[in-house]
Amino acid sequence: MPELTYRAAVKQALAEAMREDDDVFLMGEDIAEMGGSMGVTQGLFDEFGGERVRNTPISEMAIVGAGIGAAMQGMRPVVEIMYEDFLTLSLEQIVNQAAKHRYMSGGQLKVPLTIRTQGGAGWSPGAQHAQQLEAWLVHVPGLKVVFASSPNDARGLLWSSIYDDNPVIFFEHRLLYPIKEECPEELEPIPLGKARVLREGLDVTVIATGPLVHRSLKAAAAAEEEGISVEIVDPRTLQPLDTDSLVASVKKTNRCVVAHEAVTRMGFGAEVVAVVQEQAFDWLDAPIERVGAKFAPLPFAPAMEQFVIPQSEDVLAAVRKTVAREH
Repeated sequence: MPELTYRAAVKQALAEAMREDDDVFLMGEDIAEMGGSMGVTQGLFDEFGGERVRNTPISEMAIVGAGIGAAMQGMRPVVEIMYEDFLTLSLEQIVNQAAKHRYMSGGQLKVPLTIRTQGGAGWSPGAQHAQQLEAWLVHVPGLKVVFASSPNDARGLLWSSIYDDNPVIFFEHRLLYPIKEECPEELEPIPLGKARVLREGLDVTVIATGPLVHRSLKAAAAAEEEGISVEIVDPRTLQPLDTDSLVASVKKTNRCVVAHEAVTRMGFGAEVVAVVQEQAFDWLDAPIERVGAKFAPLPFAPAMEQFVIPQSEDVLAAVRKTVAREH
């Protein structure tokens, strides 16, 4: 099987959807000739032209609003918000319009809008270009939220997002774009709402998202040298959430660590903890541990940035702590 980078996998899903369906088109700042701030859409303007790969003004509210209108008229727009921090400028459209129209119309209207955005720390982008705000969107009824951590997942989940009749927020992480993975030549859609077990284990479950999936895998390898068997589960879709798979894993291992790059306080992991303790409390042999960023705006200085965001060592420390609690 050929290797694809995460960046190439996202681009391939966009291109194949556009080739198959004339109703799919792209909008965003600098996504045409420039190929977007992260180069994900490079080459698509040459293939599909300016009608279907549209540069927009610098107005996130206008970009999302136009996407909502096009979606309600039967098209399947994919709009790009350059940095997920800038979702804040379009929240009125996302939260009060896109998320509500299908419900308020009694199902007469569909809003098949996909909003791609990227963010994340690790390359010194500063406090306004690296936030992880997925918890804000998971809180809104009517939205679906996806956070793929691998090329295969990004490709298959993006395809399913485009062909979902509800608005989907599709999160990507800046540091994941270069990672490579073997991918089947034929794109295989991945249904939204299905978690993935990346590593089987017996002693503790780590439920991780985005780049923390990879840092958790590194931590699991280190824990194995200490005789601790770690299972890694990636929810992939944050809403709808595959609670059955998460709970089944915790019932198997009897311990749980939740890890994400977003700030720990009120992060997505807090909901996972609530679900696990509600549905698997009698199986838990130790309190659930949470790993996330410290409660601070992201520093620009590289050393301080690395101090604020969670590393594999933090996951390993949480794993050790939850296992040691039984002694």
